[in-house]
Amino acid sequence: MKQAIKIAAAGLVVLTLTACVAGSGESAHAASGGLLSEFVLGLWHGIIGPITLLVEIINRVLPHLLPWKTHLYETRATSAAYDLGFYLGLGGGPTIFWQRWSRR
Repeated sequence: MKQAIKIAAAGLVVLTLTACVAGSGESAHAASGGLLSEFVLGLWHGIIGPITLLVEIINRVLPHLLPWKTHLYETRATSAAYDLGFYLGLGGGPTIFWQRWSRR
């Protein structure tokens, strides 16, 4: 029972955290905010990148299963700051969270 609650809570957290995915209106607005906002946005998109990739694959295979569309990368963010943040988040973000969670 506790395991099911933990899985459900993790799923809810994941859905909440993916609210500002690449391609959304909020993401496009943040991409036009300057270098710092683009870096943080890229970092965030890198951290949620594996989840976004799974959602994008599901949307390609079963197009009407999920009610939203996602993109892995924000095309409106054109600076090197976004790219740097994206790759740092993609490389370090998920592993940092996994290591902290597995220690408990």
